[in-house]
Amino acid sequence: MAAQAERRWLLLSPALLILTFAASGPLLIVLVYSFLEAGDYGGVKWVFTTDAWFNVVAERDFFDETIKIADAHVSIFWRSVKLSLMTAVAAFIIGFPTAYFIATRAEKSRDLWMLLIIIPFWTNLLIRTFAVMEIIRNEGVINTLLIKFGIIEAPIQILFTEFAIMLGMVYVYLPLMVLPIYASMERLDFTLVEAAYDLYGTRMRVLRRVIFPLVKPGVIAGSILVFVPSLGAYVTPRVLGGGKQLMLGNLIELQFGQGRNWPLGAALSITLLAIVMIALMFYVRVARLEEPQHGQ
Repeated sequence: MAAQAERRWLLLSPALLILTFAASGPLLIVLVYSFLEAGDYGGVKWVFTTDAWFNVVAERDFFDETIKIADAHVSIFWRSVKLSLMTAVAAFIIGFPTAYFIATRAEKSRDLWMLLIIIPFWTNLLIRTFAVMEIIRNEGVINTLLIKFGIIEAPIQILFTEFAIMLGMVYVYLPLMVLPIYASMERLDFTLVEAAYDLYGTRMRVLRRVIFPLVKPGVIAGSILVFVPSLGAYVTPRVLGGGKQLMLGNLIELQFGQGRNWPLGAALSITLLAIVMIALMFYVRVARLEEPQHGQ
């Protein structure tokens, strides 16, 4: 037994080394940078300080050194969390009926429907974002049609708003919501649904009492898969927000780029990682609570 255990560790050692140096190594560097002093023209000075972590949520007045909340950072944090939650909710509203529709089709046609859902993933993210931009800009498809049918007289400003960012992220991350829900629905025993209808259950009651509880793990997984990348999104907020509606990813890039404040960018990156870890821990906790219920 001891020889087998040593052999397993020996076989695992290359993968463990790669994970340690390729994943944990860069993360450790970012963590160290967050406790250093910012360089004059970028980079860092090897002087220990916690100023970067202080500046994540607070700032000192330039004149009297009084401490106050960093309104800009707090608003960006709030905007990022709010838009990510709204994106997850909107993706669920669209993705749940989509997954149900695909799961109730004939087996021969399901692959075709799933292919149509996955096809956008084969296109570059930037191209997909510009496609959304062409639809919602002032001279785009939506405003052109609304003006043509006399519904509005002047174009509606959709681009460079929070709604535009949310719309773009829903389009980009919608497959990440559909796939887990479909995977749960595909395993759903629809005879239970038929039995619920035989017991005079209404459509809404069957959906709420039978279908949704059985596919709840897929809904939670899809919500996490949409929320996490939305929280750190960079390209979509940059293009559809026009630099006016910054999110966490844009703020981090700004600190490493024009701001030349690498420690603050590193601290913001670790903060973003912490938020993502909290979301994942919530998912794991809920998933564990669901296991006994399915085993009954």
